[in-house]
Amino acid sequence: MPTTLIQNGRVIDPSQDVDRVTSVLLRDGKVVGFDAPPGQYDQVIDAAGKIVTPGLIDMHVHLREPGREEDETIATNTASAAAGGFTSIACIPNTAPPIDTQATVEFIQHQAARAGHCNVFVVACVSKNREGKELAEIGQLVEAGAVAFSDDGAPVYDAELMRRALEYCSMFDKPILNHAEVMELTRGGGMMHEGIVSLLLGLPGMPSAAEDVMIGRDIALMDVTGGRVHIMHISTAGGVE
Repeated sequence: MPTTLIQNGRVIDPSQDVDRVTSVLLRDGKVVGFDAPPGQYDQVIDAAGKIVTPGLIDMHVHLREPGREEDETIATNTASAAAGGFTSIACIPNTAPPIDTQATVEFIQHQAARAGHCNVFVVACVSKNREGKELAEIGQLVEAGAVAFSDDGAPVYDAELMRRALEYCSMFDKPILNHAEVMELTRGGGMMHEGIVSLLLGLPGMPSAAEDVMIGRDIALMDVTGGRVHIMHISTAGGVE
């Protein structure tokens, strides 16, 4: 079996509690150990000054396919991910059409498999067409392979819809990834944080409360339903707290 030695790099592997300059030995494309002794190897890679780590994961990627292939395709997007060290990505469903049907989930999986650059995990819509009015077919989307749900690009703003979505998703042990924003507080077209700087610049601002209130709502609904929430786009001190 072919062997590859990656030497002199800073090896970071949280699963093994490793963070030091050492060597990594691969046999037949798989890691078999650290601190490999000198010897004959089919390939030796000098990683001095570089980080050697397991493949990175990006759980918030905006694919443009389907619908905007003139900007980017699944093949080009995943090739870019692999070039940047990302071996797995999760795609957000704000495509055109949105990822709210089994067919769309399966299409993305097929295109990603055909490209073969990296793993693509599909995040499907919470609501049909991302309109926030009617739940998507959660069970069917899970059956097709969806790993999580989101209406990102917009929050799930209807509290009752969010509650029912959490209840359904908890049946399948799937999380909801929600954009933390109360739209009524930002509908003035905010361009920056609301505060003294926005006032001096004369630019419309977005108050921190728009984020804090939505996060508080989602945490409360999570407690009531036993569902799982991942908060997206945290940017305020109150949101962190």
